[in-house]
Amino acid sequence: MSDATSDPTAQRLPILLLNGPNLNTLGTREPEIYGSDTLADVVELAERTAAELGFGLRAAQTNHEGQMIDWIHESVGKVSGIVINPAGWTHTSVALADALVVPGVPILEVHISNVHRREAFRHHSYVSPIAEGVIAGCGIRGYEFAIRRLAELVG
Repeated sequence: MSDATSDPTAQRLPILLLNGPNLNTLGTREPEIYGSDTLADVVELAERTAAELGFGLRAAQTNHEGQMIDWIHESVGKVSGIVINPAGWTHTSVALADALVVPGVPILEVHISNVHRREAFRHHSYVSPIAEGVIAGCGIRGYEFAIRRLAELVG
């Protein structure tokens, strides 16, 4: 996990930005659905937004569910909140949802596409019931919106 803390003197704990499977292929995978922005663009936007609000940012992406769960467990006491795009695990992973409760911080769920305009199986989320908010269909700007909301929630 990279620690991309924009302001090393920040008083607040950083925000943890997690991206799930296949998001490393942003910009090339199904651009008609996900657009042409890359994961690097997502992280850059998130870092800029977090810094503007006085937060550092720790960003990570994995295609391995156990790795994601380990990162969540390791974040206990170390982050202000979590912004997560669980990708395909949104609809399948009770284990991920259970892990997200462990840190005891606000969770914001993000989806680049509007999952409710897509296949029926994408309409259910195991993460949404524990999230403070869900942002879908706003492209990568959804990450910015989520960070701004998280900053409001944690003060």
